[in-house]
Amino acid sequence: MQNAHVQTVYPTLFRKCEPVNYQRERILTDDDDFLDLDWSQIGSSKLAILSHGLEGNSRMQYVVGMVKQLNQHGWDALAWNYRSCSGEINRQLRFYHNGVTDDLDRVIQRAQSTEQYNQIALIGFSLGGNLTLNYLGWNSASLSSLIARAVVFSVPCDLTASSGELAKPKCRLYMKRFLRSFHHKIREKMAIMPDQIDDKDFHQIKNFKDYDDRYTAPIHGFKSAEDYWIKCSSQRIIPDIRIPTLIVNAKNDPFLSGGCYPVSEAEKSNYVWLEMPASGGHVGFIEFKKQNIYWSEARAVEFLNEKKSENG
Repeated sequence: MQNAHVQTVYPTLFRKCEPVNYQRERILTDDDDFLDLDWSQIGSSKLAILSHGLEGNSRMQYVVGMVKQLNQHGWDALAWNYRSCSGEINRQLRFYHNGVTDDLDRVIQRAQSTEQYNQIALIGFSLGGNLTLNYLGWNSASLSSLIARAVVFSVPCDLTASSGELAKPKCRLYMKRFLRSFHHKIREKMAIMPDQIDDKDFHQIKNFKDYDDRYTAPIHGFKSAEDYWIKCSSQRIIPDIRIPTLIVNAKNDPFLSGGCYPVSEAEKSNYVWLEMPASGGHVGFIEFKKQNIYWSEARAVEFLNEKKSENG
């Protein structure tokens, strides 16, 4: 179980968490689209908002496991699904990406509107972690006072470096899986807006650069894949974060390299901590306990429930 790929794949294929009894809510966006939110509430005054990884959703085992631990330790949980990820294709041409903080903000505003919570925490996985860090940094001057802490796991803080890793032969199977999922969604979009998107020669797309150059960048207003990666990499925004934030990136994560480990940024910050366990894979962090609790879930709850020190 020390192999990075085994740690990455095992939870997806073999972990079996009891399903969460989510209460789904659909909220509408300003551009006539929708977001599906899945709530797991225990009547707490504290809420954790969870952002999943690339091509994930609220039913992924790493999300379900985290939700269960949060509920057991006094937190309500809200796992939101990005556009196109809830089981129904979204209505607009846009999908989601590492910088769609406007949608995360909509979810946070919805949570605040309930007036049930005096504390909100943000938890993100992989792309969702990068998105969370971007949100905290880009909105540091106007962040809601309710947002108290954040924990993120397996974060591609440097999208250029991470895309390069995933283009290597060692990650061929992961890339094929991502591209297969992307292709399926593009075909769904073609059925409802054939004049705006197509999949001609999709088989020639072999990596994120190919895909982001053709779809992500032009659809979402970037000049190129590289422009998108640079503008949406959280590494450069970490110094602007102003709430206690924990980044956990395993040293053996097969998706990460280089700037994905923001050592100097964390060392210079009074608010951001970087932990780099020797193993864990990508959103793995397996532990075999009777309660089916993974290390990442215990660590997140521990960090969120820490009492504030005198300096915050």
